[in-house]
Amino acid sequence: MKDRVRESVFNLLGPAVVGTHAIDLFAGTGALGLEAISRGAVRATLIERHLPTCKLIASNAEKLEIGEQVDVQFADTFKWNKLDQLPADRPWVVFCSPPFEFYVSRREEMLQLIERFYTAAPAGSLFAVEADERFDFGQLPAAGEWDVRTYLPAMVGVLAK
Repeated sequence: MKDRVRESVFNLLGPAVVGTHAIDLFAGTGALGLEAISRGAVRATLIERHLPTCKLIASNAEKLEIGEQVDVQFADTFKWNKLDQLPADRPWVVFCSPPFEFYVSRREEMLQLIERFYTAAPAGSLFAVEADERFDFGQLPAAGEWDVRTYLPAMVGVLAK
């Protein structure tokens, strides 16, 4: 997620991030999860399938002195099955910012992944999904309730459960 889009997403989420458990499904650099902590999230779980990147995220969290709040999971997000380890008593803020091609080449898997997290998320949880114009946000759970914004070439849908 580009810096300007990330800033816009956090502006849309606003103070609702405070007290949440952030989950970044495709962590990449870890910027979304780390920023969520800086904006008041209590903890963050970052899922990333590239081991050197996982180590970099963990190192950055330590440098920022938030290492104890960050759980970096080295895993394929589509196969990650530890939802039961996420808190059920605190809202989540779920970030889904995969390579846009996944919405084409792995469309069904993407829809199932988002549905799985939406179903498991406690009431009050927030979702931020980034895609491009090839993705129809109307296919997501709670279709029609997403606040979809365009930040070319990206589109971001935000939803409060």
